[in-house]
Amino acid sequence: MPPHSIALAEYLFARLRQLGVDSIFGLPGDYNLKLLDYVTPAGAKWIGNCNELNAGYAADGYARIRGLGALVTTFGVGELSAVNAIAGSYAERVPVVHIVGTPPRQSQETRALIHHTFNDGEYDRFDRMQEHITVTQAIIKDHRTAPTEIDHALQQCLLHSRPVRITIPDDMVSLRVAAEGLAQKLTVPAPIPQPEVEQQALRLVLDRIYRSQKPMILVDGESRAFGILDEVDRIVKATQWPTFTSGFGKGLVNESLPNVHGVYTPAVKAFVDSCDLILSFGPHYSTTNSYQTATRPRSDVTIDVMGTQIKADTTIFRDLPAQQFLQQLLAELDVARIPSHAPVLPAPATLPTVSPSDPVSQTAGFWRKLSPFFKEGDIVLAETGTAGYGANDFTLPLHSRLFKPSTWLSIGYMLPAALGASLAQRDRIVQSEYYNLPRARTVLLIGDGSFQLTAQEMSTIIHHKLDVVVFLINNDGYTIERCIHGKDAGYNDITPWRYLQAPSFFGAPQEGEYAAHTSTIRNWGDLDSVLADNNLVEGKGIRMVEVFMPKLDAPPILMGLLERQKTVEERKHTV
Repeated sequence: MPPHSIALAEYLFARLRQLGVDSIFGLPGDYNLKLLDYVTPAGAKWIGNCNELNAGYAADGYARIRGLGALVTTFGVGELSAVNAIAGSYAERVPVVHIVGTPPRQSQETRALIHHTFNDGEYDRFDRMQEHITVTQAIIKDHRTAPTEIDHALQQCLLHSRPVRITIPDDMVSLRVAAEGLAQKLTVPAPIPQPEVEQQALRLVLDRIYRSQKPMILVDGESRAFGILDEVDRIVKATQWPTFTSGFGKGLVNESLPNVHGVYTPAVKAFVDSCDLILSFGPHYSTTNSYQTATRPRSDVTIDVMGTQIKADTTIFRDLPAQQFLQQLLAELDVARIPSHAPVLPAPATLPTVSPSDPVSQTAGFWRKLSPFFKEGDIVLAETGTAGYGANDFTLPLHSRLFKPSTWLSIGYMLPAALGASLAQRDRIVQSEYYNLPRARTVLLIGDGSFQLTAQEMSTIIHHKLDVVVFLINNDGYTIERCIHGKDAGYNDITPWRYLQAPSFFGAPQEGEYAAHTSTIRNWGDLDSVLADNNLVEGKGIRMVEVFMPKLDAPPILMGLLERQKTVEERKHTV
């Protein structure tokens, strides 16, 4: 055995461990079984999921907390089951490594008609399928170049904050490869200064800042992927300008700062349109992240700080990594020349008066009244649907993190993502406690329809004794779809489940410190009692609350869609 060599699979998992991946998700299959033998010896934890789609969602949730996530599937049937999750990671810039165990090279080279293929000898179709949802693929075929190919794929994943795919044939798993590369930690290449373009961009941005009279800041969700949250925080504090986030960006800014005003919604559009400068960090201008483009800022007054570009209307400065540029901007920023802009903005609408016996509803302020439940350090996940919109109304405590739908909107994502996020939090604590918060919780808000898609992953949460609080909104079906179209249509109905029996069915203990705790909310009195229950607030393990709401109850923005639908139907009946 040559010195300084290592098994190919050992190299891969050692690299992932170096990059902070302590938990690896997936399912066993006949082409990845040998690969899986190397997970635990590498010091990682194998998290077996209920299906590959859930594994992809969990790896995505893990990556959003930890900075990188990984899953292992088998060739063909396994990897295609995970594709939807990988596509979502691509759309929302999440660095996920998809490792696929493939058939032996002999089978591929002879075009053998084996299982998990299309029975036509074409093995590279799966490569082509995933070209569109990964930034690169390492199709391992030669042990001599395997370490370099793996390192390149992982580096691209970190650099672009998007998924990559690594395939390893079953007969190559234990082949010896050079181990020298592991002596040096894999990093993103340092940016090379571009003095001329940097100075042009800095002059333009600083000039716009100093000349502005009504400036503001908009923080969007790709700021996390670009690694600029610290720089954005310094700019928000230094300027003291009015600051909003998009829905995707909510939770990325300290909401206790007096100049931070929550999510930019159509309610403040008139103010935003009056601004003569908008510094937009990490823009992600999808229709679902901009209220159908209603809150997309005016291009003529907006400076977009993107991954490697600074865009001011039609002027684009390229090859400027965002973090490096903002550090230079902060170094040259003359605080004395920053214009002051502290307008009085409209206060949130007053909530209607309710009595303890009144049914809870979103229109009467359920989401705002839930905010005091959150604690410092909580990871909050709000599923696509009414919860995703309702989360815009939260007031989040310091160091909490919120994940909500922005573009992909694959319902059911948030439950497995809660598994991944909770594991990432616990893995991080093993090495260094997050802001000295050893028991930060994961709080999931999910509708009954979404829950039915991925409910089985609750069993994995229970198995690994994770501290997850689930608020299940039981509004009798797909309410967000009813708001969009078909408010009374049968296709928006779902089969009713006995949801609070889920923890028991999925294996939660009946007694002990990890015994499941369940409760029900039907009225405002119930809400007060449940939120004051120490078993819910401080308990361990799975805790589940079923919240009953009217079928057509939704946050105001969705109620507007419902009202328009009603108007259209009334017009049809009067014609």
